[in-house]
Amino acid sequence: MRVVPGARRPGVVGRHGSAWKVRVSAPPEDGRANQALVGLLAETLRLPRKAVSIVAGHGSRDKVVACEGLSADEVESRLSSAAGVEA
Repeated sequence: MRVVPGARRPGVVGRHGSAWKVRVSAPPEDGRANQALVGLLAETLRLPRKAVSIVAGHGSRDKVVACEGLSADEVESRLSSAAGVEA
């Protein structure tokens, strides 16, 4: 994931190289942007919040995220749908 904190409109934007670009409205302070990312992904992927976790990149815009209960193909499909792009 490539995360853009402090955005006016949060959401899944599309691809950023091989990663997904996501905007969150929370600022990058005290982990607020990370929590906003987890919440946004849980809602977008239709997963419980506890099924989404940041594995790496807690202090970076580039993050690795784990999603329990979905295959990689299903995650791709749902993110593509949310961004309005073809999978």
